[in-house]
Amino acid sequence: MSQTASLDQWTVAGAKARLSEVIERAQTDPQIITRHGRPSVVVVSADEWARKTIRKGSLAEFLMASPLRDSDLELDKRDEQPRDLDL
Repeated sequence: MSQTASLDQWTVAGAKARLSEVIERAQTDPQIITRHGRPSVVVVSADEWARKTIRKGSLAEFLMASPLRDSDLELDKRDEQPRDLDL
């Protein structure tokens, strides 16, 4: 078999040779593709990707829910000008 040690890990060559199987297995479990013996990418189902990347509220809602919101935290504003960058 052209996989690495675990059933859910594939070498790049193994994944290329058996792409249909990688996709089929990714429907139920993430599949790790390794390059030079180290994990490089993870293949997951489209449903899993959508579930993991769905937005859970806005940045404003996140900040409003912060435990520091009513902490009276005082921050000093710096009056420095931005530094010049040589590009």
